[in-house]
Amino acid sequence: MAFAFEKLAVYQKSVDFADAICQQTEQFPRGYGFLVDQLNRAALSIAANIAEGNGRFTKPDRKNFFGIARGSVQECVPLLELALRRRLLLEATHGELKARLEEISRMLSGLINGLDNREI
Repeated sequence: MAFAFEKLAVYQKSVDFADAICQQTEQFPRGYGFLVDQLNRAALSIAANIAEGNGRFTKPDRKNFFGIARGSVQECVPLLELALRRRLLLEATHGELKARLEEISRMLSGLINGLDNREI
C-alpha cells in the first residue's frame, strides 16, 4: 500500500461498503437510476473524503474532510431506507448495510476526536 490512509481500517471498511453498494444497486430495476446514482455517490464519498482528508496538512482541513465523510454516512441512511421501502433490498441486506454504516460512523467519530487530542 502506497498511501498511509490505505492502512486505516475505516478507509478499508468504507471501500468495502461502497463496493457492496455497487453490487446491490446493479440489481435495481429500471426507473431507479436516481437512487442508484445517489446511493453510489454517497457511499463512495465516504472513502474519498477519508483519503482526501489524510492528504491535508492542517488539522482543521483533515477534520473537515472526515466530517464530510461522516455526513456521507448519514446521507446513505435514508437512501437505504427508501430502497427497503421500494422492496429493492431485502430486510436482512438493509440491516447488514445499515450496521456497517453505524460502525463506519463510530470509527469516523473516533478519527475526528483523535485529531483533537493530537499535537500535529
